[in-house]
Amino acid sequence: MVIIKSKREIDIMREAAKVTGEILRDLGGFIKPGVTTHAIDSFVEDRIHHYKMKPTFKGYGGFPAAACVSVNEEVVHGIPSKKRILQEGDIVSVDTGSTYKGYCSDAARTYAVGEISDDARKLIDVTKQSFFEGVKYAMVGYRLHDIGHAIQEYAESNGFGVIRDYLGHGVGRDLHEDPQVPNYGDAHTGPHLKEGMVLAIEPMITQGSYGTRVLANDWTVVTDDGLLAAHYENTVAINDGEPELLTLI
Repeated sequence: MVIIKSKREIDIMREAAKVTGEILRDLGGFIKPGVTTHAIDSFVEDRIHHYKMKPTFKGYGGFPAAACVSVNEEVVHGIPSKKRILQEGDIVSVDTGSTYKGYCSDAARTYAVGEISDDARKLIDVTKQSFFEGVKYAMVGYRLHDIGHAIQEYAESNGFGVIRDYLGHGVGRDLHEDPQVPNYGDAHTGPHLKEGMVLAIEPMITQGSYGTRVLANDWTVVTDDGLLAAHYENTVAINDGEPELLTLI
């Protein structure tokens, strides 16, 4: 069942989302060669607590950290570690959220670590732009799968794969609510979008195939072929007009 949010609820979510967006923006200046994925997680958690909010991810389903920090072929759910040191040329995806007055936010970005290859840069850029192609359809008058169709069409036209096993979702009092929001699909299908829906739209794009597997830690998802993956996500409120990207700062 899709939960429609009131204006008051969206106001609260906007506060949580602003913090998440600011943290992800500021991580761009923190991430560099020699930084551990644990240090990234500490940066995120400290900032969330600074704003007197809760790290949405910590403890969710047993996840041990405030942020998923996924490096190179890791798609999502990378567990931060003091032993994982970022190297020049890596790419790293950070997915996190802040909870305020019981309402969640959720967003992700992929960052370059120092100088990266042209191919890796293109992957990051296409992943980000695929989000913006999809969000054009996050409005009353369109249907849910119009979003995923636009994401898929853009990513695949640039020669990249679109992950099928992991999806976007509704977000509100729970981190994961209905509806599921695929990053692929047929246009003009799925539920009609309604004012008051809040969606986490999150393309996960790969250099190769869309096949994935989960590592022995039962969390970290990697590409089957070992090629790079990137992730870009915002919490988006559906309005009677242009969508509001709550976590975009």
